Amino acid sequence: MYLESWHKQGTFAKRQIVDASPEPFVDADCKQSSCYHPLSMHRVGENVVRIEAQALTDLADRISGPMAEDFSRAVELLYCCAGRVVVTGMGKSGIIARKIAATLSSTGTPALFMHPVEALHGDLGMLAQGDVVIALSASGETEEILQLLATIKRLRVPLIAVTCDDIRVGRTCPEQPTEGRESKGPSPAKSVEPSIRTRQSTLASSAEISLSCAVAQEACTLGLAPTASTTAMLALGDALAVSLAERKGFKEEDFASLHPGGKLGKRLARVQSLMHSGDAVPRVSSQTKMPDVIYEMSRKKLGVTAVVHGEKLLGIISDGDLRRLLERRGKDALDLTAGECMTRDPKTISPTEFAATALAIMEERKITSLAVVNTSGKLEGIIHLHDLWGTEMV
Repeated sequence: MYLESWHKQGTFAKRQIVDASPEPFVDADCKQSSCYHPLSMHRVGENVVRIEAQALTDLADRISGPMAEDFSRAVELLYCCAGRVVVTGMGKSGIIARKIAATLSSTGTPALFMHPVEALHGDLGMLAQGDVVIALSASGETEEILQLLATIKRLRVPLIAVTCDDIRVGRTCPEQPTEGRESKGPSPAKSVEPSIRTRQSTLASSAEISLSCAVAQEACTLGLAPTASTTAMLALGDALAVSLAERKGFKEEDFASLHPGGKLGKRLARVQSLMHSGDAVPRVSSQTKMPDVIYEMSRKKLGVTAVVHGEKLLGIISDGDLRRLLERRGKDALDLTAGECMTRDPKTISPTEFAATALAIMEERKITSLAVVNTSGKLEGIIHLHDLWGTEMV
């Protein structure tokens, strides 16, 4: 059995036919680290993740340290925004900008993505006074974004710049031993190289607030493809969005209202959005005779009817109650009134409760319907187990 092996030789790929064996194949002419070996690829993947994880750690340290004031100012600026948050970026930064705009929108802050090239050809019309711009550029010198600065300043729109300016990120470095001196005892202490801003890019210097996503290195083995830097940008965008949502008091019900079609939104749906209300609610008075009660239950097809006095709930009659009554009283049950047969003080639920709470009560009580009443005892509707099927909770 033979395997085909390709390895780099100068600028050309050389094909080899080698004997397959249980031992990993190592070509004598190809021992450089750049040579492909299938057993070493997981090491490359591991290194990528570790580099990006370190970039996030460095970012967190900056947010809690030297960048804390700027980060807080950025959140406050976005909180006070009377218009929309317009996020822009080019290339890979543009893809991250789209995600940041989407995250802001889904957490209660109106936001949109503006492509810098399209903006130069008419889409600048989406920018208006009262908006806030977040511009992403790793170099801070992206030509298409810099061309937008004049219009941004003319409209007096505040600008938050997210760049990877030339900053040396603090990292631990081993102490170099003194030449000619033997190392005795424990390893020498490690020194920490501080973060130093050597210069500001054009975009950062033009912004009201500048936030840094500088990384010590990209995870790409060539050091060229945006990898660690875009990961840091994305994390910084999430940090801004979540902090802003917290500042606004964004709650579960707000999230549910913005995600009506999603699984999370359905799980957080309120009873009032699913219940039967108005004429769809079966209801009778306490003096209604049982034949008419049965007719109302059959007509509304919920297997239950509410017994009311005006708008106030007095009790409930379910099809189970009706069967048990007929077993005990036989045909004499038809001579009774709803008030004599109803279950008094039934289990109810508020219209503002979560649908998941209604489901939990039904499962606990082994019932299929709940009367929905407000704080004054007024009947608002009835929620049935079938109403919860569409929420994917059942």
